Amino acid sequence: MNTDIKQIKEFLDYKADFYNNKWFIEEDPISVPHRFTAKNDIEIAAFFTALISWGKRASIIQSANKLMGFIDDSPYEFVMNHNATDLHKLEPWVYRTFNSRDLCEMIAALKTIYSRSQSLELFFENKSIFEGLNSLRNSILIQPHSKHLEKHISKVSDGAAAKRLNMFLRWMVRSDNKGVDFGIWKNISPASLMIPLDVHTGRVARSLGLLQRKSDDWKAVEEITSLLRQFDPNDPVKYDFALFGLGIYEGFTKFDT
Repeated sequence: MNTDIKQIKEFLDYKADFYNNKWFIEEDPISVPHRFTAKNDIEIAAFFTALISWGKRASIIQSANKLMGFIDDSPYEFVMNHNATDLHKLEPWVYRTFNSRDLCEMIAALKTIYSRSQSLELFFENKSIFEGLNSLRNSILIQPHSKHLEKHISKVSDGAAAKRLNMFLRWMVRSDNKGVDFGIWKNISPASLMIPLDVHTGRVARSLGLLQRKSDDWKAVEEITSLLRQFDPNDPVKYDFALFGLGIYEGFTKFDT
């Protein structure tokens, strides 16, 4: 590891340690699933929250919390035991282009999945993350749905970066003593995770010379995650805290050695 890269690693280690703390939770969408304690409630709340995680974080959190209220603050119970009247009550809910019809179709798909399996973790066991994301998408969309729903579930086979789903996986899989990520999926290794790449993490990564690809797509996800695995082979995605924090909180543009 050359001197410049070593300095960047040390810098990102410091920033990851700084942002990966409980104070981070309050202003982040992960605060929504942190309201729950049961595994399936956490998982479903996290999944819905991740699906709508684009735009301003305050708006995401507000809308996700409102959704939790619409489903009686009992995500798993609602998914498994809802009826037509319950779904009708969801009609006022919408977040940007994710509307109540999308929500109802996703709830129906999740009911089918959870009727067969105890967790969405099933789709990622003994698979690469790429394969797992494809498997999850296919299993959701095999259920009756409108074309509109499809754009809300990233298609990595078409090159999508799948930022929101990779963020969801980080929440479910990573486990440390910081109390931010949940680590409730025990059969997936943090070493296999892929960076949740968005405009902020991409910009910071390019400023640091960690990412050469211009597009924020799956190839860029592979490129930057491969390099971050050189920094920490066992937990490369911990650097999401650093890259995201530098972009959102610090407006990072240049690394000064």
